[in-house]
Amino acid sequence: MAAAQVLAGESSIALLVDAIEQLSGARSIEQVAEVVRTSARRMSGAHGVTFVLRDGGFCHYLDEDAMGPLWKGMRFPMEDCIGGWAMRNRETVVIGEIRDDPRVPQDAYRQTFVRSLVMTPVRPADPLAAIGAYWDHPRRPTDAEVESLSMMARATATALENVQLLSTLEQSLARREALIRELDHRVKNTLAATLSIANQTLSGAASPEAFVEGFNGRLMALSQAHEILAHRDWSGATLSECLDRALGSAPELAEGRLRLTADGGVVANETAVSLVLALHELLDNARRHGALGGPAGTVDVTLAFDDDAFRLTWAESGGPSASAPKRKGFGLRLAETGLARDLGGKAEVRFGSEGLVYDLSAPISARIAPVAKGVAGA
Repeated sequence: MAAAQVLAGESSIALLVDAIEQLSGARSIEQVAEVVRTSARRMSGAHGVTFVLRDGGFCHYLDEDAMGPLWKGMRFPMEDCIGGWAMRNRETVVIGEIRDDPRVPQDAYRQTFVRSLVMTPVRPADPLAAIGAYWDHPRRPTDAEVESLSMMARATATALENVQLLSTLEQSLARREALIRELDHRVKNTLAATLSIANQTLSGAASPEAFVEGFNGRLMALSQAHEILAHRDWSGATLSECLDRALGSAPELAEGRLRLTADGGVVANETAVSLVLALHELLDNARRHGALGGPAGTVDVTLAFDDDAFRLTWAESGGPSASAPKRKGFGLRLAETGLARDLGGKAEVRFGSEGLVYDLSAPISARIAPVAKGVAGA
């Protein structure tokens, strides 16, 4: 008898070592469950084994290896099953006859072969799972059987923590790769926009000095738009932020000659860049050729939503008479065509006796949409 016990002990140790080796290579909870259900049954000699995962306030019977069906795939409230009792009380449950134990939900066990069981929590200090072993007749599991399941539970706890760490690492690497791709995309877009601005400014500049002045102003507007987006972790911007960056530092605002009205709204990244650049161009044009070039002119800027559309109006008054130029410069093309195209809408520039009027309308979409309505000055 003693020799048989030694051989059995050696076999149990070998099975545990084999299980630990398999668990060390597990890369998912499902793989951990597969190792546990097969190894625990071989080690304990039980007629069935289940792997129970804690899922909030429920026990999820994730996997099983048994002589008959148990509860694979089912979920039970923590208070209504032995697995939940073991995890809530952070201790191993040993039941020699299930019909004599009030903790056993008899209805759940009546259709199964189970008459006795051991349920041990995985990581008792903060249980995240449990391992159950079942027999088809009343019996008191031996101390060796209980201890073997306890050691399996300890190895399983380490394996589950490794799986969680691996998952976290994979998610971090995936985020890192996504950020690198996004950064590459943004850098290329910014370089392309800068190159376009340089080319367009150069083509319309009357002198090197005019080019430097125009290019620097547009580059500053581009950087201000990017500053908004970087502050918001590239999750869009508000209309008020775009107005503030484009027009908020204009001295005409403090003088009351530049009047801003805006509904609450949010804009996508590309739209924010286009909007800030367009507003910068309209302001520059008003100073050079329009109402803000003289002492009495004013500009009213309105950004508003109705039921299904967005509208931007730039209306100059009190300035010199405006007439359509023979050749539209970069600024007017950007405002009239670029921003409208970006929003999927249309824009019109009108030249009148008191100055320029710019009117843009576009459908509400993911690129621009209202929030709680209100009136705000930038």
